Amino acid sequence: MSWRTKKQTIVSRSSVEAKYRAMATITSDLIWIKSFLASMRVHLPYPTQLFCNNQMALHIAKNQVFHERTKHIEIDCYIVRERLVSGELITRYISSSS
Repeated sequence: MSWRTKKQTIVSRSSVEAKYRAMATITSDLIWIKSFLASMRVHLPYPTQLFCNNQMALHIAKNQVFHERTKHIEIDCYIVRERLVSGELITRYISSSS
């Protein structure tokens, strides 16, 4: 689990974009953590699960076609999608309601 707070350098146009940018950030953190663990000879045999409470953000991650509305987050799309395709990452929906 990872959590941090910092001032955003980019203003998101929608909650989907904000969630997707957060997914890209945590994906980068997961890559670093796995690399760090591998340097200590700790290998994780299973894909890392990334939970998100926004189904549209998860759909963008899995969809191979860029939509007109997602042009401005294309770089973030590549970061997450590359890890999904390689099998290193699995995305899961988690409801934000109790």
